[in-house]
Amino acid sequence: MEAHHIEELISEQEVDKKIKEIGEQISRDYEGKEVHLICVLKGGSFFLCELAKRITVPVSLDFMSVSSYGGDTKSSGVVKIVKDLDEPIAGKDVIIVEDIVDSGRTLSYLLSMMRDRGPKSLKLCTLLDKPSRRVMNVKVDYTAFEIPDEFVVGYGLDYDQKYRNLPYIGIVKFD
Repeated sequence: MEAHHIEELISEQEVDKKIKEIGEQISRDYEGKEVHLICVLKGGSFFLCELAKRITVPVSLDFMSVSSYGGDTKSSGVVKIVKDLDEPIAGKDVIIVEDIVDSGRTLSYLLSMMRDRGPKSLKLCTLLDKPSRRVMNVKVDYTAFEIPDEFVVGYGLDYDQKYRNLPYIGIVKFD
């Protein structure tokens, strides 16, 4: 890894406040229903856990792992399913929970694949959105923060598997 340091972009308190707001919004939107959250591993796991705790309607969970980065800081554009869902999603109200929407390539592929599995509804929720990097048109239904085109870590996001455990969002600054 190159020499670098981390600068705080979004504080732990700001992240907590925003996740609470999104949990409340999802609870209103799905009142009287059950919502099935699909976490995109590994980065989405921190966000999913905090979000699920703040949703008041019944919640079920599943996990999926897709790969599109490798050890680099830019998306390769190649998407592969590393771990598929354990349960079918046909007839369910599904929200895909992601740590960050960047180019949109991975999510575009994933959303298309999920639609083919027949959910009752399908939405996308992300902790971070980087619209300036978008190359595929992806509709994000719930966004905690829109961020500039910086390489970020923390709250599940990593740089070569490091920094996921930071309780805030930080920018990796290369020295």
